[in-house]
Amino acid sequence: MKCENCTKKECSKKQKNDDKQNASVDTLSSNDEEKNEFHKLANAKIFLSDCLACDNCMTSEEGVRVFQQNQKELFRILNLNKKCDVSKHKVLAVSICPQSLPYFAAKFNISVNDAAKRLCGFLKSLGVHYVFDTTIAADFSILESQKEFVQRYRQRNQEEHALPMFASACPGWIRYAERVLTNPVTPHICTAKSPQQIMGSLVKGYFARQQNLSPDKMFHIIVAPCYDKKLEALREDFYTALYNSQDVDCVLTSGEIVQIMEQKNISMTDVTEVAVDSLFGDIKEVDIVRHDGKRSDGYLEHIFKYAAKELFDMDVNEITYKALKNKDFQEVALEKDGETVLRFAAAYGFRNIQNMVLKLKKGKFLYHFVEVLACPGGCLNGKGQAQTEDGKLDKALLNQMEEMYAAVPVRLPETNMYVQKLYQDWLEGMDSKKVQETLHTKYHAMNQTVNSLDIKW
Repeated sequence: MKCENCTKKECSKKQKNDDKQNASVDTLSSNDEEKNEFHKLANAKIFLSDCLACDNCMTSEEGVRVFQQNQKELFRILNLNKKCDVSKHKVLAVSICPQSLPYFAAKFNISVNDAAKRLCGFLKSLGVHYVFDTTIAADFSILESQKEFVQRYRQRNQEEHALPMFASACPGWIRYAERVLTNPVTPHICTAKSPQQIMGSLVKGYFARQQNLSPDKMFHIIVAPCYDKKLEALREDFYTALYNSQDVDCVLTSGEIVQIMEQKNISMTDVTEVAVDSLFGDIKEVDIVRHDGKRSDGYLEHIFKYAAKELFDMDVNEITYKALKNKDFQEVALEKDGETVLRFAAAYGFRNIQNMVLKLKKGKFLYHFVEVLACPGGCLNGKGQAQTEDGKLDKALLNQMEEMYAAVPVRLPETNMYVQKLYQDWLEGMDSKKVQETLHTKYHAMNQTVNSLDIKW
């Protein structure tokens, strides 16, 4: 059985089964050396309809490693830490994506700030040592993306692939671009790492060093809205061979965390609030903040405002979106002296991405920058949350999540004093070689096995 979007004769992805009774569940033996306190835990699933980066893009080795990223991996480390052999103990850190918090808030009818504190309290009650918010990693990603766009714009007449620039934060989009679209697209992808992988560098690089730990002595879990981030964590460029250590060891979706709560018969409203940790010693995070952008980290808005000021000395306070074919394909333009000098777009969902790529290949592409996200509706609509039991979108819950996320205060990345401190103390300056090595990566075309434009999204 294959996804309707797949052109392959065989499919390497695990397929979605609508019959709950046939759901794949592991029953752990009580004699298992790594005995888990759960009797049942659903295996991690990457469905073609969820991942969207289809066309047999996942190797068998990747498939095995992806399916290992589930709740059992968390409890494997927790049980390892209970054993007498302290040499095998791991410092367990969990980093939470800001788009996951509105899901917990809406599901348990609490505020986003309360959701962060109660989720922190729940995870620490299990035995997690540190719980972080990944907003600081998104600060770095946005700042680096802003600078790169301005550089590309200024080099547009000398460098063939300078523009357009495509955002690089969505792993589903990146997978599709590298494995299917290949060379016509990959040079246009921003080289800034995603917030998830910058958080990996912060935890395994900066924070581990502050704690006098080698990276392999930490186990780092990301809580995220979608399954695609499990694939992103496996990338070879996010692996340190010296320590045999991935920057992110495991990704759990928001829904998988709720499954743990359900297995333990715990509601977030019953959990004690604990302040979220920061990367800077005993300092605790006070309130959750977000970036501009109603359903994502707001790359389009931040880059647009920054570029308007840097390139044209224009201050843009409010951005007006113009919806095109649908609400998930919108554009923003900046005019100066009657001329359009900047034209940005937001393309969410693969139908819109496919139309965007067709225009690019036909030479009819008008945009300087596109914020590309695989999920229709953006990151809040990740397939690891806001789904009903039969796998369909829970529209009422999503609407509530969007309202809650929009109400979170906005903080500009430039105003985060800890980011400025890290640039100097950890990264050796804003434009250092270490910044390029730590906050940037390369996206490469992989072997193209089919004509990507034959896929009907």
